[in-house]
Amino acid sequence: MTETTAFMPPEDPEGTEQPTADIVPFPLKKTDPGPIAPGEGVVKPGEWEAELPDTDDPEADGLTDGAPVDPPREVYPPSVAEWMEAKDKARVPVLPDWVKLPDQRTAVRKWAIRHYSAVAGYHAVRLPLVYTPKICVYSPRGAWRWSAAIGRWVFDAEGKTLRLASVANEDAVEYLKLSRQRNDRVRLRGIVATIGGFIGLAAALTLYVMAPSWLLMLAVATLTTTLGVVGAPADRPLIDMAKVTFRKRRLSSDIVIRAHEASGLTTKDQTIAFPRPIGRDGDGWRVVVDLPYGKTFEDAMKAHARLASGMDIAPTQLFLDKDETSGRRVAYWIADRDPLAVPSGKSPLLGATRVDFWKPFPWGVDERGNPVMATMLWLSLLVGAVPRQGKTFSARTIALAAALDPYVRLYVFDGKASPDWRKFALVAHRIGFGIVPKNGIDPVQHLLTSLRELKADVEDRYHRLSELPLHVCPEGKLTPEISRDKKLNMPLTLFVVDEVQEYLTHPEHGKEILSLLVYLARVAPAVGVSVMTATQKPDDKACPSELRDQHQARLALRVGSLHVSDVILGAGSYSEGLDASKLLKSHKGVGLLKGMSDDSGIVRTYLADGRDAERILTRAAALREAEGTLSGDAAGEAPAPETSATILDDVAAVLGKGESKVWSEAVVDRLADLRPDVYGPWAELEPKPKAEALTAALKPFGIGTGQISRRIDGEQVNKRGIKRDDITTAITERNKKRDAG
Repeated sequence: MTETTAFMPPEDPEGTEQPTADIVPFPLKKTDPGPIAPGEGVVKPGEWEAELPDTDDPEADGLTDGAPVDPPREVYPPSVAEWMEAKDKARVPVLPDWVKLPDQRTAVRKWAIRHYSAVAGYHAVRLPLVYTPKICVYSPRGAWRWSAAIGRWVFDAEGKTLRLASVANEDAVEYLKLSRQRNDRVRLRGIVATIGGFIGLAAALTLYVMAPSWLLMLAVATLTTTLGVVGAPADRPLIDMAKVTFRKRRLSSDIVIRAHEASGLTTKDQTIAFPRPIGRDGDGWRVVVDLPYGKTFEDAMKAHARLASGMDIAPTQLFLDKDETSGRRVAYWIADRDPLAVPSGKSPLLGATRVDFWKPFPWGVDERGNPVMATMLWLSLLVGAVPRQGKTFSARTIALAAALDPYVRLYVFDGKASPDWRKFALVAHRIGFGIVPKNGIDPVQHLLTSLRELKADVEDRYHRLSELPLHVCPEGKLTPEISRDKKLNMPLTLFVVDEVQEYLTHPEHGKEILSLLVYLARVAPAVGVSVMTATQKPDDKACPSELRDQHQARLALRVGSLHVSDVILGAGSYSEGLDASKLLKSHKGVGLLKGMSDDSGIVRTYLADGRDAERILTRAAALREAEGTLSGDAAGEAPAPETSATILDDVAAVLGKGESKVWSEAVVDRLADLRPDVYGPWAELEPKPKAEALTAALKPFGIGTGQISRRIDGEQVNKRGIKRDDITTAITERNKKRDAG
């Protein structure tokens, strides 16, 4: 064939024409990109030149193989190390976790003792009050049933229907055969029954005459109980159930499959798979399933409530964990009861002599009772909840751990002046309560002074850490040795503000407090200064997002709605399955923790009430006195003069007579000459950062900068600067406030 032909499919049964398909010429691939002569490199229909060329054929020079249609399967993992790692991850442990882990063994032991002791106690109470009267009532009926059953057996009552049927059919042969069989059975069974009766009667007489009274009573009780069980009605058993079997039944694969079908995660054609058997895990069941292809862990999280309904349990009994090996593999833990309503117990800090704040410390337990360790290194923490859900106690536990490390500097401020934080006055470097001045102390002003003091300390730490020798400060980062060196004065610091919304909404100082907190939460953790704020109003007005977003770690206890939960935990947390509004009122001290580690999870924080906190803080104060680290308000030391409080006077002092406007750079240079120890680092900066440093220092007093023109060497030069009138006005306002106070 020399022409392009068409492939004709078989004729349609009705004779209709079918569309044709043209055969397209297939060009062979050549290594030489030169022009192709007519007729070369083109496969004509019906020819087989498209086969792979024979490499031994001299005419095949210049031709190469094309890309294979099915590429060879890649070998994965590509190395022996990865292959071994994959095998290690897939290996099922020889013993389950509850056998290997001491805390899980303890949980199983406690469950077994609690369960079987409850069952035994349940029946022990009902034995004399319920079971014994039932036995006495049901035993005559049981004796009658037993004797009637023996009589039917002896007289072959089960064959009566067959004999009557043969009579009805007038089958004499069959009837005679059945009658002879019946007579033989009755004769043999009668003999057996008679012998058994004599033996039983003899045994009863012997027992009555010769047996001790306790054995006789035991025999009578056994016989009576047996007759009572036989005589009990079918709908009213003799023994009551100590547990509701419908709720406490053994979890099976059928129940799990039904739950996934009810939640819409599977269909009849696509069901789940079980990569490992269902087994006990602490106070619950551990189930690992592979969802159908295309379904993910996020889908299971969205169907959480429906899954719980399908398993016939409360949503607070079902917990989901993501598997790292597959996006469709989900691990469920089904608790026997709501674990979040069970108190986590007293804080282990009660028995601790001291704490190393550089290391994780016990904060609570998760839903399974496993310890949850907290750390405040290099991060800030936001705690939010509705009132009376344990927000303050949860935050206070972290502050108590910091107090037991004598080398941690504590700042504590409580916007509502509640008694929860009062005892921290024994150890806190700076402490304040409420927003109303009392006893000559303005707590808001004290907070401002502390924030400014801490901001200056943070800026100084960055500068000094960068100048320390490498053998003292490797990589320019804070180390435990540096933080505990009293000469360097850079201890780990925890700044706690409870009910922060009270300070942020202050009509006069709220904006400055906000800006300073934002700065510290964003910048300070890198040099060992952590910020922990707690609030019951995490909305944009009371606690703006510019502050919330600076917290790397979040703890949300019970809140009113999923939107508030997302505000505390961060946008998108609800889509990850984190919703603090699902927590119940009984879940006090229980919160969703995010950002403190790689995994998000539930933490049931330990409890340290007022008396416990006082005991811990008394011990912490003695520890700090022994180490010589008690400072600030706890030691009766007043705050040092603030740079920001004296800068107005310093700027006024360096302004020359008749100068109404001065460039910021020139002012900084003059300040450095006036106070080299305070303003010297500013003067070493580049021109623009130098001016920005002065602008930031004057901003809290409402002083801004503007463009100032000067003619230098015949050219007009514009730079930012300040006005004398602004400085004078700010000093006047400050003095008025002092006099009024």
